[in-house]
Amino acid sequence: MNSRRLGTCYLIVSTVSLFALATLLPVAAEPGKFVVTQVAQKKLSGLPPGELYWRIENFSTLDLAQKAASTSPTSLAAEVSGKVWLFTLGPKGGMTPDGTKVAEVGPVPVFAAPEYLLQINHAGGPPGSKTPVHSHPGSESFYVLTGRVGQRTPHGVSRTEAGQAMVGHGPDMAMEVFSDGTTDLDQLVMFLLDATRPASVPAKFE
Repeated sequence: MNSRRLGTCYLIVSTVSLFALATLLPVAAEPGKFVVTQVAQKKLSGLPPGELYWRIENFSTLDLAQKAASTSPTSLAAEVSGKVWLFTLGPKGGMTPDGTKVAEVGPVPVFAAPEYLLQINHAGGPPGSKTPVHSHPGSESFYVLTGRVGQRTPHGVSRTEAGQAMVGHGPDMAMEVFSDGTTDLDQLVMFLLDATRPASVPAKFE
């Protein structure tokens, strides 16, 4: 199979479980903890050609966003932090009817895999909260709603403010994500993963 050929897909929307070693936590976590909630998933047998970006758009209703997502194999809809969102992985510069563009994040690191997983998480916590050191079998991108996110990798620390986006690293990069501002971090996290591998595993900084 050509790993760059767009394939069939299916959608999985779920609420989630405990965030252990950088997987997922329920919304009602202990005070002071970094919380991650999975809000949508979609599997693909291939990717669109060319450079890929995450396009983030707002919609007036969840029904409209879900309708748009149902017509695009690389779009996912979710309601997060009082707004309705559509996330689309595709070429730069696209637009979705009825949507209002918020940001484009990319280019996203791409890689060959037997099957791909698109996943959207809602994450954050109070200043100083952080994830364990972990890695993913793919790329991770961020859009910050409030607060400031920090990401530590073997290459150093990157920080992104509210209203801004950050493109993550490619597969198997050790990282620690943390709330780095003076107010609570609230962010959207977009993943492109190898669907045949665990979404997150413990890691160490060398």
